[in-house]
Amino acid sequence: MKRYNDIKWRESMRVRLDYNKMTADFLTGEDAITKEQLSSYQDKVREAAVSMDEKRKAGLMKWRELPYNQQNVVQEILTTAKDISEQYDDFVLLGIGGSALGPLAVNQALNHIYYNDLPKSKRGGKPRFFVVDNIDPERMSALFDIIDVRKTLFNVVTKSGSTSETMAQFLLVHDMLKRHVGNDYAKQIVATTDEQKGSLIKIAREEGYKTFFVPDGVGGRFSQLCPVGLLPAAVCGIDIEEMLAGAAYMDELCSTHDVYANPAYMGGLLQYIAMTSGKNITVMMPYADSLKLMADWYAQLWAESLGKKYSLDGQVVHTGQTPVRALGVTDQHSQVQLYTEGPFDKVITFLTVDEYRNKLEIPKGFESLPDVAFLGGQTFDDLIKAEQNATEYALLKAGRLNMAIRFPKVNAFTVGQFMYLLEVQTAFEGELLNINAFDQPGVEEGKEATYALMGRPGFESKKKELDSREPNKDEYII
Repeated sequence: MKRYNDIKWRESMRVRLDYNKMTADFLTGEDAITKEQLSSYQDKVREAAVSMDEKRKAGLMKWRELPYNQQNVVQEILTTAKDISEQYDDFVLLGIGGSALGPLAVNQALNHIYYNDLPKSKRGGKPRFFVVDNIDPERMSALFDIIDVRKTLFNVVTKSGSTSETMAQFLLVHDMLKRHVGNDYAKQIVATTDEQKGSLIKIAREEGYKTFFVPDGVGGRFSQLCPVGLLPAAVCGIDIEEMLAGAAYMDELCSTHDVYANPAYMGGLLQYIAMTSGKNITVMMPYADSLKLMADWYAQLWAESLGKKYSLDGQVVHTGQTPVRALGVTDQHSQVQLYTEGPFDKVITFLTVDEYRNKLEIPKGFESLPDVAFLGGQTFDDLIKAEQNATEYALLKAGRLNMAIRFPKVNAFTVGQFMYLLEVQTAFEGELLNINAFDQPGVEEGKEATYALMGRPGFESKKKELDSREPNKDEYII
């Protein structure tokens, strides 16, 4: 029996939201959130919860069904991942934004911190994993200094099938494979894209690539639990069935309208209340290197979903919080001074781990030096937890809003829970803010400008617009 089918094990692995230090029961100062404040939003929470249910029933949140409706595609992914592991030394994902951040975060969380540096035997026979999420020409060139294209599988990921950055990467890889591999080059490309629309699916069908599809209604930043993220995870040996089971478990926890029992709704409500009092920055600070890139993934999810000019009724609102990424204990020495004594404009969310996967003792030594010797005989686990508790205390003492998402352990089940939790919280926050959390018009404007500058047909008028707005380049350059 799979361990995630055991009720007691699931409960022991429950990811928890600890918001004590957001409340007036613990925090002093005018920013502390009172029970009366929480109660005053009861009607707004109920309306938002009903809207979430209605949108889900109407098929407007199809990402919420991913834990349940992919049995067949999961088996296909597992078979494909096994074939890739047996045939290739390296697996390279070509993508950007949600296509890249989720796979990077999951691999960092669930595999060895130095996964690519291990010999293949210590990676369980799995290929090295590279994500090319930028178009810096130096970085693109450098990739081919460390991989052999003849022994590499390339996964090109773009739902639209026309993302300029990803398709430029693809064109380079396509050319190199044709030159170095010959007629069988198509076997070394897997396309993950829309099943019907876009240029990539047309190319994939014409050339005969293996394909996986991004389900209709699943946007890039909500796509980690579909083939976009599941294929790279499976190739790297991660239990994707357990990840999906974790997401399903969190979906159960987030199904109630009771904000005191629903971690996503409570997390969203607390951030909303904080935003109304000027907390326009949200910091995510993991106290585990394994979770470091989860803060990167969260930054896109929160920023792109909630940073909107217009409300659903057409009002100009310019809403959203700026997400900031930090790492404990590294950023205790670079950012926490600002968080404790700087402006009262932030909410800090810690990611903590009850039980790390490794225990490492600090050796005894230099007994004549008490300020060093006291560490001996303790563990690095003890030290990092003490540092985390101390930072939480410092913020509490300074009257700064902070909360924690606590992992019993970091494993596929808890990672699936965490990612699903934040997706639901983000959608709920959009309801509270009365904005569309699933579009990105600001991003689209930049995309269209890029198309125009690079000469894509159909964007001639945009090119004229850009040229007309070009400033005097000499007047304001020193």
